[in-house]
Amino acid sequence: MNNSRSTSRTPSLPHTGPNAVALKPAEKVNTAPVVTVGLIGGYVTARETGIRPLGGVVLAAAGIWAGRTWLARRGPATTAVLGATYLLGFGLSHPLAKKIGAWPAVLTVAGVSAGASALLSDAAYSEWEPAED
Repeated sequence: MNNSRSTSRTPSLPHTGPNAVALKPAEKVNTAPVVTVGLIGGYVTARETGIRPLGGVVLAAAGIWAGRTWLARRGPATTAVLGATYLLGFGLSHPLAKKIGAWPAVLTVAGVSAGASALLSDAAYSEWEPAED
């Protein structure tokens, strides 16, 4: 068989045609909404489908997406802190739900994780400036 020519019809990466899908540069992603979607979306997905691992896929995808930004912006130490906050929030939402209910628990841990992301990652890279007096 002659391997000198490729017979594949699959375009080589990166695809630059009119239907190309490009990821937003990591430094430009606001991570507070991403972790909020990961925690709340993971919960809703697991609850509504009855397939807990599917909720975990949503949780993991958002965590990876946010983690790529944390790493690009702040380095491995801050990434570890924010990643631990995200994962601990997920883990702690379960016992917290037994005390205050599922939705309040999920909203609480999502708020804490989003707040940490906003303060430690997003605020340092936003275009926000304090108002002049």
